[in-house]
Amino acid sequence: MAPETLYYLLSALLILVGIAGTVLPALPGLPLVFAGMLLAAWAGGFQEVGVPMLVLLGLLTALSLVVDFVATMMGAKRVGASRLALVGSVIGTLVGLFFGPIGLFAGPFLGALAGELIHGRKVHHAARVGLGTWLGILVGTVLKLGLAFAMLGLFALAWFV
Repeated sequence: MAPETLYYLLSALLILVGIAGTVLPALPGLPLVFAGMLLAAWAGGFQEVGVPMLVLLGLLTALSLVVDFVATMMGAKRVGASRLALVGSVIGTLVGLFFGPIGLFAGPFLGALAGELIHGRKVHHAARVGLGTWLGILVGTVLKLGLAFAMLGLFALAWFV
């Protein structure tokens, strides 16, 4: 097997794992997608995908990091979350990884809820904060998936045109 073939297979694997990482919070989704695209472009000698396209893809990757942070913060702040709720959401997300898909959905909510309760808020307010934080994460995930597929489209366009 030619070395280029191995590089292309590795780049495809990075892209697939990166797309999964846009949903799974433990993986750096779009940075992995970008790394796979960069590897494929390098394996092809930058003939199909050049530096200007890679710069654009890198900027979209950076935008995804901003989107992730801003969407979560806006969801939390919109419902008056405390710092403890934000910390709880992060901890809940990490703990949720060990409980499969249910943990991925329930972890951020339960973490934010616990953070608000520790902060001394009433259960009703804490539940609102948990839901707002969770919705912010969900919106961020949807936006990152959109960016991932836009990056794939741009990469394919540059490769085949």
